[in-house]
Amino acid sequence: MPVDPQLAPLLKLIEGGIPLHELSPVEARASYRKLTVDFRPPGTMAEVASVQDDKVAGAEGALAAKVYRPEGDGPVPTVVLFHGGGFVIGDLDTHEAMARSVCRDTRSVVVAVDYRLAPEAKAPAAAEDAIAAVRDIQSRLGEYGGSEVLGVTGDSAGGNLAAVAAQHVPGIAAQLLIYPTTTVLGDFPSREENAHGYFLDAPTLLWFLTQFSVADTDLNDPRTSPLHGNLEGQPPAVVITAEFDPLRDEGIAYAEALVAAGAQVHQHTYPGLIHGFFDMGPWSATCQQAIDESIALFASLLRP
Repeated sequence: MPVDPQLAPLLKLIEGGIPLHELSPVEARASYRKLTVDFRPPGTMAEVASVQDDKVAGAEGALAAKVYRPEGDGPVPTVVLFHGGGFVIGDLDTHEAMARSVCRDTRSVVVAVDYRLAPEAKAPAAAEDAIAAVRDIQSRLGEYGGSEVLGVTGDSAGGNLAAVAAQHVPGIAAQLLIYPTTTVLGDFPSREENAHGYFLDAPTLLWFLTQFSVADTDLNDPRTSPLHGNLEGQPPAVVITAEFDPLRDEGIAYAEALVAAGAQVHQHTYPGLIHGFFDMGPWSATCQQAIDESIALFASLLRP
């Protein structure tokens, strides 16, 4: 099917700007914040009971975090959220709408973690931060949701980090992986079919790679490419992909690998949607429906 027509104005706006791969990392971060924070329609984010600044352990020091608490009494699950952005851009503010929606619609405490970014911190720094942060939060569940249920989620690069954390931290109950990047190398049709014109494009993917890797980076390291990790005993997963996304097929491949390893998996590819749709609900009813459905599936795993 064609791209959701309600996304056409947003795609036109994006195409009218300077491509991320032509900017410096600092400029790209500012550009992405403008799109995701400054252009966010007021009054469109989910209401939660409270939002609080926090600190959690990283691999080499404390990381900034935000804690979103739902309405109602506990104990409730705790969900660790990692933002997307190719390991180079994105922050706690760019993904606040996602954090709030997961908090409200799963009725869980969400801890959004601001891991180290490239090029200042090369791979596998982000993965090491994600693992350390999940371990720290797991050790302090009484301070967060209060129940023993711990989930992880993230979109794009954040989905990668959620998957990596799930592979390295035993005891995670569920994972929501939203159009995750699961392997740096690989021959996937979607990378060619959706290389241009759908927000995330091939030149930008290459630009991200050059920012977070160096000449001797092992791109098959499971901390960078979780598709190559040990998937035995992985927690139940919801893996969401979009039809017009260059990362579509590697997300599907990860879901299939989880199933082959014995995991319970809900995998769905949303027709007509593009990479980044989890932040596009205010502009598209189809995106909002996909967001709601995805979070509802995740909630069913956190609260079986």
